[in-house]
Amino acid sequence: MGSVSIGARKDLTDRQWVALQRVLPPRPVAGRRPKWTRRQLLDGIRWRVRVGCAVA
Repeated sequence: MGSVSIGARKDLTDRQWVALQRVLPPRPVAGRRPKWTRRQLLDGIRWRVRVGCAVA
């Protein structure tokens, strides 16, 4: 994945993402492709925690 704009959303930088990828478990080979990338999921979780968004 290329560079991601990290303006007001405070998403993970490329450098932070590379460090996190090293500690994540490998992706399962079987099954369908996920709807969101792992990076998108982590950015979403971080956003919810930061703003205090209620779970839908």
